[in-house]
Amino acid sequence: MTLRETRDANVHPASLTARFIAGPHLSDSDKATQRLSDWLSDLATGQATEFEGLFARVPFARQIFAGVAEASPYLFELIRSDAARTLRVLQSEPDRHFTELIEQTRHDVWGASNEAQAMQVLRRAKAEASLLIALSDIGGVWPVMRVTAALTDLAVTSVQSALHFLLRQETTRGRMLPANPDRPEEGSGLIVLAMGKMGAGELNFSSDIDLIVFYDAEASSLAPDIEPQPFFVRIAQGLSRMLQQRSGEGYVFRVDLRLRPDPASTPLAISTASALHYYERDGRTWERAAMIKARACAGDLRAGEALIAELSPFVWRKHLDFAALSDVHDMKRQMQTYRGQSEIAVEGHNVKIGRGGIREIEFFAQTQQLITGGRHPELRVRPTLEALDRLASSDWITFQARDQLAAAYEFLRRVEHRLQMVADEQTHVLPEDPQAIEQFARFFGYESRAAFAEDLLRHLTIVQGHYAKLFEGDPAGSARLPEVDYTAGPDEPRLIAHLTTLGFKKPVAVAATVRQWLDGDYRVFRVEATRTSFVEFLPSLINGLANAEDPDNAIVVFDRFLQALQRGGRLFVLLSQNRDLVALVALMLGAAPRLGDMLARQPQIMDGLIDPRFFGAMPDRRELSARLASTLEDAASYEEFLDRLRLFGQESLFLIGARILSGTVSAQQAGTAFADVAEGIVHTVHGLVTEQFATQYGRIRGQETAILAMGRLGSREMTAASDLDLILLYDFDPELPDSDGAKSLHGAQYFARFTQRLISAFTTRTNYGVLYDIDMRLRPSGRAGPVASHVDAFADYQDKEAWTWEHMALTRARVISASPEFGNRIESVIRQVLTRPRDAQGVAIDVADMRRAIALEKGEDDVWDLKYVAGGLVDIDFIAQYLQLAHAADKPEILDVNTLHVLDNAARLGILPAASVEILRSAALLYHDLTQILRLCVNERFNPETAGQDLLQIMARAGDAPDFSSLQARVKETQADVRRVFKALLEESTT
Repeated sequence: MTLRETRDANVHPASLTARFIAGPHLSDSDKATQRLSDWLSDLATGQATEFEGLFARVPFARQIFAGVAEASPYLFELIRSDAARTLRVLQSEPDRHFTELIEQTRHDVWGASNEAQAMQVLRRAKAEASLLIALSDIGGVWPVMRVTAALTDLAVTSVQSALHFLLRQETTRGRMLPANPDRPEEGSGLIVLAMGKMGAGELNFSSDIDLIVFYDAEASSLAPDIEPQPFFVRIAQGLSRMLQQRSGEGYVFRVDLRLRPDPASTPLAISTASALHYYERDGRTWERAAMIKARACAGDLRAGEALIAELSPFVWRKHLDFAALSDVHDMKRQMQTYRGQSEIAVEGHNVKIGRGGIREIEFFAQTQQLITGGRHPELRVRPTLEALDRLASSDWITFQARDQLAAAYEFLRRVEHRLQMVADEQTHVLPEDPQAIEQFARFFGYESRAAFAEDLLRHLTIVQGHYAKLFEGDPAGSARLPEVDYTAGPDEPRLIAHLTTLGFKKPVAVAATVRQWLDGDYRVFRVEATRTSFVEFLPSLINGLANAEDPDNAIVVFDRFLQALQRGGRLFVLLSQNRDLVALVALMLGAAPRLGDMLARQPQIMDGLIDPRFFGAMPDRRELSARLASTLEDAASYEEFLDRLRLFGQESLFLIGARILSGTVSAQQAGTAFADVAEGIVHTVHGLVTEQFATQYGRIRGQETAILAMGRLGSREMTAASDLDLILLYDFDPELPDSDGAKSLHGAQYFARFTQRLISAFTTRTNYGVLYDIDMRLRPSGRAGPVASHVDAFADYQDKEAWTWEHMALTRARVISASPEFGNRIESVIRQVLTRPRDAQGVAIDVADMRRAIALEKGEDDVWDLKYVAGGLVDIDFIAQYLQLAHAADKPEILDVNTLHVLDNAARLGILPAASVEILRSAALLYHDLTQILRLCVNERFNPETAGQDLLQIMARAGDAPDFSSLQARVKETQADVRRVFKALLEESTT
């Protein structure tokens, strides 16, 4: 083909390029154009000419490529990494090319000689399909539901092809005896159900695929000596590995097998007999809703359809099932409350689970299917839009509602896809920064944020309106509470009936407790005005506690709270005027006794919850400093100063803790917020003690002091229970080492006593408790060394005497209070230590030895000891610290105090494989989310067997799991993955 013919082919009427009708708008056209030009200049001459000719003929093509270059690192890397593939996609007729790609993939995987070859075929097909689908979406060639169908077809083909390859291998080894060796799936008894969006044919651009693997032990084609369970578990593991293990060519799909029954205690593949028994006995509403979209996608398809038919009575009840309405709404309400998505917004809005989002449309359809599908089989359909259409045709909803919800669904799915195209991340959250929203809006095809926001808010509002009518339209929820006599206690039938209606399972016990509140001798009620306000508040309180996740337990913990409360009149007034907070307070009291104790001792810290800023952005260091200064400005004495510091610290901890429980901050945000509060307090105390000490002992000429944060404060990953790891460094003029005060002290003695005064300011117990526990064991020579170190001695020790573990700790060191000049000097010392050349293997041996020593001392077998368990946080932290010590000499850009940032740097610099970084990064995020909850709610070791349901549900939501069993399964899998990376990097590489 000549060059001219090639150019003509570029704009063939049926080609993808010729069908582009839309494209992004650029935020910075000069920068995007330059990025595109730089890429073209790196291409071979012929390829560059082809692209230039294509761009000249089809303006939308240039617009699309420039928009991708500006806004989507993931897609631009797909384009850049294989120019021939990109040209092939652009020149193709998209539907035919996609069909041929699917067929060729299936053929090549089936013909692969080994697993590595099969995996390579799958990954290359995924990359080409992703590019084709994305360009078809961005260019307006395919409507959004064609996009979701293509993504689902790719997933189904990938699962089927990988499974066929695995079963064919087992047939060759003689472990299977299929009737048709060319089709070993048929009659195998192995069933793979696609769940969620894959089952409905609605996958999103960066979706996980939710699968459940079942097997029929009585109807399989296994050889007589092969045990079904271990065999099919091994197949499930192989399937997951082939699809989600990362290589240099990426991955195919992330696989989630945790929707199976009780995933924490069941194997990856479950017998159909066990599954049917579970669903009949223990199946929950969310599992019924999930099964609406279940589809046999691979394996023995005939057996899969038979299993779904057997599950039909579990999913579809014979009678109108209005109880499902309450169950699903509770699940959605808890999700929204937990993630802080109770209001419609633009910046930071979650288009999946937020108000007016995709999940509300799905729940709107699925719930009505659950309610009525038992009597109306025509409603038993998987796709969301088809369900809306059937509901309208059957007069369950209006055609106007169908059309509005369908339009919103398609719009929000397009938003979701465009978000995920940026970095191939399974995100549903719009950027929080208005400028970032502006860029996203342009990438989405809008000319401005305002234009995008107008359409987004319109759709969200419409969806929320329909959802509210279905789930929240019952006026009983907001009507005035019936007049009942709460003093009557368990002898009053009307009160018992009322409490039962509210959802209490033990109304007699609740009535008795309430009467005790009104008649008993509680210290808080000795003030008559407080008792009066409580009586007026009581109906609202009962209603609010009824909305807690475990209403009966909420009554019990509120009773304990009242017994501990010393004064509460203002608190009751606040709660009566802000009734939405009652359920949040009940959650705190039931799940986080640390917060409940703080509230009982200092009810005034509740004020922060009614601040309109509570659910907004977390205050930054500047805002916290301003609040702290305002709190302290008129303190009349040193003692009052310390009291106010403690109150500020407790209120800050309380508010951050409340936001952790409500899910309105991420673990990273909470860790940073805890650190910001601590840093502000440390800096303030440092200044206060410096002045106080000088009035008594004077100053030494040229004196400088600095506080070096280590550990979790240094890395800004603190929790509610973190102590402060600190080192105090100093300097002074050696020619005049004595202080000039009335009580003169000499050099090192001056700074040692100064440090002791500083520690005392934090740890002395006043009426408001202590500020923080201080740990200074990371100073040079540990407990054996002086409490304060001269900066030169510190530098010399780190250079000549420090052990590897001390340099590991130094990777998190950060100056948080010092003059700028002295702080820079210390940071320079630290950087010189961390960037010196090292023997990487020697470092790896030291790190591995230290990890083994910690395991011997602390143990590593408790799954819920997320720090010390094998594959836990210590493993991830040690990997990040090892990477810095081993590579900082050549690549100082890897250095950072924060573990996640180090991992990102390692990926960017090519130091650690992308697959390993993804495992470690996602594990760290999960562990941090759960650790924040546990440190807030549990004082001792966490034991799921004795933990309350409130806490288990909070943890499940924090881990984005449907229930605690699913979460536990995810945690165990994650720990195994992390430990595998740790061993490969730090143990196997040194043997």
